[in-house]
Amino acid sequence: MKGEDEEVIRLAKKGDTTAMAQLFQQHYSFLYKYLLKVTMNPSVAEDTAQDTIIRCMENIGRYNGSSSFSSWMITIATRIYVDKVRRKKREQKWLLNEREQGIRRMRWQLKSRDEEWNDLLESLSRLSDDHRIAILLKHYYGYSYEEIGDMLGVPAGTIKSRTAYGIKSLRKEMNSDV
Repeated sequence: MKGEDEEVIRLAKKGDTTAMAQLFQQHYSFLYKYLLKVTMNPSVAEDTAQDTIIRCMENIGRYNGSSSFSSWMITIATRIYVDKVRRKKREQKWLLNEREQGIRRMRWQLKSRDEEWNDLLESLSRLSDDHRIAILLKHYYGYSYEEIGDMLGVPAGTIKSRTAYGIKSLRKEMNSDV
C-alpha cells in the first residue's frame, strides 16, 4: 500500500487530478473519523475535513514524505480546527463586548433625555437574543406566534417556548432583585 500511495502522491504532485481525487478518496474516511472525535460535532467535522482537503490540494507540492500522508493531513486538519476555535472565541468575545457597549450607550441615551432605564430593560438586556426577540415581538409589538415564526423562519412552537422561557427568566430575575 505504501508504494501504491507513493506513486499516487507523485502523480498528484505533477497535477494529475485523477490521482489527487484517488488520494483524497482513500484518506477521507480516516480524516473525517479523526475530526469527528476531535470536534464532537458532525457538521464541524465535515466542514473542517473539506477545508483540510482544499488546503492539502493547494499544498500537495509541500508534502515531503517524512511522515505518512494521513499524518500530514491530520496535522493540517488539527491546525485548521484550532484556528477556527480561536477565531470563534475572539468573535464571541468581540460580540459580547459590542453588546455590552450597546447597552451602556442605550442606558446613557435614555438617562441623558431624562428617561428611565428601568429594571425591566436591564433584565431584558441579560436575555439571549432569541428569547428577547420572541418576547418583544409577542408582548410589545403584539404579533402572533405564527407571525413571529414566519418572520424568524422557525416553528410557532419554538417561539412559544422561547417566549415562555424568557418570561420565566425575567420573572425570576425581577423577583431576585426585590
